Amino acid sequence: MDKLIIAEKPSVALRIALSLSESRPKTERFNGVTYYEASRKGDRLFIVAAAGHLFTLHQKQSSNELPIFEIEWIPSYKVNKKAYFTKKYLEAIEAVGRKCSFFINACDYDIEGTIIGSNLIREILKGNVNSQIDASSANIARMKFSTTTKQDLEEAYEKAEPFDFNNMHAGEARHMLDWLWGINMSRALMNSLYLSGTKKIMSIGRVQGPTLGILAKRETEIKNFVSAPFWSVHLVYKGTDFENRRGNIPEKPAAEKALSDTKSSAAKVSELSRIEETRYPFPPFDLTSLQLEASRVARMDPTRTLAIAQSLYEKSYISYPRTASQKLPATLNLGRIISMIAKNEKYAEHAKKLIAESRFRPREGQKEDEAHPAIYPTGELPKVLTAEEASVYDIITKRFLSCFAEPATIENTKAVIAAGSEYYSASGNIVKKKGWMEIYNYYKPEENTMPALEKGADVAPEKVFIKEGKTEPPKRYTKASLIALLEKKDLGTKATRAAIIDTLFSRGYIVNPKIEVTEFGMVVYGCLEKYSPEILDEDMTRSLEKDMEGISKGLKAEGEVISSGKRIISSTVGAFRKNGLQIGKELGESLKESEQANALGKCKCNKGSLVIKISKNKKQFVGCTNWPECTNSYPLPQYAKVVPLHKTCEKCNTPKVKVFSKGKVFEMCLDPLCETKKGWYSKPAVSAGSPPKPPAPAPIPVPQTKAITEAGMPSPTSNAVPKEAKKPVVPTANNASSGKAPVRKQKQASRKRKKKGD
Repeated sequence: MDKLIIAEKPSVALRIALSLSESRPKTERFNGVTYYEASRKGDRLFIVAAAGHLFTLHQKQSSNELPIFEIEWIPSYKVNKKAYFTKKYLEAIEAVGRKCSFFINACDYDIEGTIIGSNLIREILKGNVNSQIDASSANIARMKFSTTTKQDLEEAYEKAEPFDFNNMHAGEARHMLDWLWGINMSRALMNSLYLSGTKKIMSIGRVQGPTLGILAKRETEIKNFVSAPFWSVHLVYKGTDFENRRGNIPEKPAAEKALSDTKSSAAKVSELSRIEETRYPFPPFDLTSLQLEASRVARMDPTRTLAIAQSLYEKSYISYPRTASQKLPATLNLGRIISMIAKNEKYAEHAKKLIAESRFRPREGQKEDEAHPAIYPTGELPKVLTAEEASVYDIITKRFLSCFAEPATIENTKAVIAAGSEYYSASGNIVKKKGWMEIYNYYKPEENTMPALEKGADVAPEKVFIKEGKTEPPKRYTKASLIALLEKKDLGTKATRAAIIDTLFSRGYIVNPKIEVTEFGMVVYGCLEKYSPEILDEDMTRSLEKDMEGISKGLKAEGEVISSGKRIISSTVGAFRKNGLQIGKELGESLKESEQANALGKCKCNKGSLVIKISKNKKQFVGCTNWPECTNSYPLPQYAKVVPLHKTCEKCNTPKVKVFSKGKVFEMCLDPLCETKKGWYSKPAVSAGSPPKPPAPAPIPVPQTKAITEAGMPSPTSNAVPKEAKKPVVPTANNASSGKAPVRKQKQASRKRKKKGD
């Protein structure tokens, strides 16, 4: 039998071919696309790669009338110019697929992978991706694997499961609702803004709305917070700070009285306890906990963490990362994996110790995922890793090994000193036995030693004093902490939460690593709260999420869930239509005020102001508000806070700004070629005590104006390439070259002339 096996990416297709073929697989090409032919037990296997989504949802007929409900799947290359490269993949898969009579979806075992594979199978079997396939189609199956090792791929093929129709319907419902929600709500917002005479790309999605609401409420709490003074009383004995049990005292006279009473009284140890605490290992990683830990340990962006983990998975070094599980089932043959890791010199000592002690039962967490186990190293010895890959791999491997190790023991000491009617307490912690902490050295509990004390003994304080403080506002969310909150609230999915937050950044609703909602973002939130609160409703979003989970479990019908979503969209669009003029007025005024307030200075075109913008690659740069008529732009240091100084450089006459970057604060003008920056881009030896040089500005990123819905779909009405994209990049230390790029272009032009016979 001729069988077609569809992988999600070329690298995985190659691994499948090498793993399943009884001899070396043949490498074939169709229209420049590589695929593989293999033989196994008398069957001929054709292994092809999908290169991600080859189909996308699209509005059936061009219309600006809202709501839009008539949509269909079409090839991605017909909608998005950047996806044109997928055309050859689609044509190759269709051509090879016509040779086959049996089809196996071997894309990632999740909803996205199911949709990618099922769309291709529908196109091949029915000749129309919008057709339906069901259980009556006996010639389709599903490979389910959590690693791309040879053993797991062989087992997944031999035990191929019936096709996952429920996942297919759930995925289709999710894609359709996210697309419909994103396109209708985003266009409704933009249409309202157009009524005020202002044009700006905006978006709001099914999970974007509640996420913006969470951030806006926190922003309001912070801005409305009124700091209040407090006083605390402290007693110092043998270098240890004992704090008054009253804690923060709101009235200073009360604190002063406690201080006076303490000084005039004899002090003694009234309470003393020493307890040994058994501290068990952390559970293995699910995706969210990995993103949080990589952010804490390596200061790595959660989106980047997922990309790196995906790369490690495709290289067979770790298991599938998009998992919500903290479980490591025994069926994984955990002892074998630890034995393989023991061959890696870096982890050999700890792995061999686990083997010697027969420690093969892991400490697990509560979270489960029906599709995949927790993230774990496969045991395959990594060959070449980038610095980021090595960092993430090390975190995952040490966490995995530590799950099997013995618990740690920590001695907790608590003491209370009484002085008259006042009581002062302190505590200390000492690690008595490291246990699993020896392996997972990314966790180091805070240790502080208590002085030798005896209950009832008199003590002579070295100092008693009052400390004044002020109450602080709630902390701002970081991207990592916000992802954790969204998971706790069951909003979004493990694979989409980071991308949703990125979209809020790119739309200018939020800024800075410690997330602040911009004035414009607050007005967007205010308009939605006033006129369309459904968009911000966490319960509604959560309810739709549960409905889609119900589809995957066979408890809900796809059509029923989509119809429910359409009713909510119709109601919301009606509210926008009714209040569009007022919404547009409020948004337009806010946008102008925001641009004026955040302007770094006047642009040299004399028609616009220079403001901070965000490119499609999430890079910040300076551009003109008069774009696209004015394409003037400047680079900025990335991940830095930049504030205007309202003055210009005496040398280049561009605005000056103050930059807060990685603990450093410095002033600079915007022009990277200004003579005031001479020497910034070299790396001379820095003598001890000399101030650090400011970081070189990043290259100017190319801004884009393509509207993206929450599902990642481009708006059908915004495919134009902006003029700003054609602006040449200003040379900086980061993009300066030796001239190789122009030479390469000259050689390419020369070859073209030769072909034409010039």
